[in-house]
This record gives sequence, structure tokens and C-alpha cells, in this order.
Amino acid sequence: QVQVVESGGGLVQPGGSLRLSCVVRGSFFSIYAMGWYRQAPGKQRELVAGITTGGNTNYTDSVKGRFTISRDNAENTTYLQMNSLTPEDTALYYCNARVRVRLWGTRNNYWGQGTQVTVSS
Repeated sequence: QVQVVESGGGLVQPGGSLRLSCVVRGSFFSIYAMGWYRQAPGKQRELVAGITTGGNTNYTDSVKGRFTISRDNAENTTYLQMNSLTPEDTALYYCNARVRVRLWGTRNNYWGQGTQVTVSS
């Protein structure tokens, strides 16, 4: 069974920083791409940042230059460093991991429960 667990959300003032963490736990063969998504009230879930096993990254335009995604393959963990936060960044942030559970199995997407980020003065 695969579990994706996020942590690090909270309340921060505009201009502040937060670091989100996401760990993949359980029994599995390999983790492929990992990513952070967010969903604000009344809006669709959107991809914030993604990272491949080899470290290639991509970001949505609104966070480029402010957010940095990274991963520690040995620890099955990905991080999202968020700087210069604005109220528009307020959302529930989800971690996604593409995981192959068995050597001859398919790659499936697994989601965490989300961690709330609120940017407000």
C-alpha cells in the first residue's frame, strides 16, 4: 500500500516563506515523477511544480522565480520551497507521485490529503 503524506503548510504573511514536504511511504518498486498541485476555493486544481527522477523541473508561470521544487530520491521525498508568497498563493496544496508498485506493474498516480497554505496579513 502506498501513502503520500504532505506537511509544512500554515499561515504566513505576504512576502513570507514556507517549505512543504511530501514523503511516499509503503511498499513499492519505484517512484517516477513527483509534483505539487494546488486548489483554491472555487477554482480547479492546477499543477504548481513538477520534478522528474533525474531532477528536471517545470513550474506554472505564476510561481516561476519564487517557488523551487526539489527531491531526495533516497528518502522518497519531494519539497516545495515557496518564497515571496502572496494572497493569491492561498490554496490547499497536494502532492502527487507517480509510482510503480510492482516490477511488472503499471505506473499509477497517488495523491496526498493536502496541506493548507494561507497567505494573509
